[in-house]
Amino acid sequence: MANRNQLSPVRKSSPSKEREALIDDLNDDLSREYQAIIAYVVYSQVLKGAAYMSIAEELETHAKEELEHALRVSKQIDYLGGVPTVVPKEVKVSDDPKTLLQFDLVNETETIRQYRQRVRQCESLGEFAVAEHIRKILQQEQEHQIDLATALGINVPETGD
Repeated sequence: MANRNQLSPVRKSSPSKEREALIDDLNDDLSREYQAIIAYVVYSQVLKGAAYMSIAEELETHAKEELEHALRVSKQIDYLGGVPTVVPKEVKVSDDPKTLLQFDLVNETETIRQYRQRVRQCESLGEFAVAEHIRKILQQEQEHQIDLATALGINVPETGD
């Protein structure tokens, strides 16, 4: 007979379908963060010319912030009972500096669209703290979008969400 004072092992219940979908979507976001880290590291080093020197420096800062985002998203995936992915989305390359910045702008715009959806998804599941973490990331992503649009001399694109 078991001793009544012994603790029974704590078992995590398996995530609900909605929670599993959130974990999958956060892993997709994490893949996008990895993509951004790689792109910003590479682009910041290959941009050439006086016109691109200040944005190249800004891209280095963006790379560091994207790493912080990846760590934050990974932590939330683990909290929700998932395993963080290790696979980045494809990183596009070009010899044209303006094209590189446009790639980044498109990626940031998509990231913003997805994080806005993720906030709604978290809140519908009652995961308000996770939503707050995503909001903090979203704020920086919007700053990145503004920086890129400004460097390209265009208006900030609408996310259409």
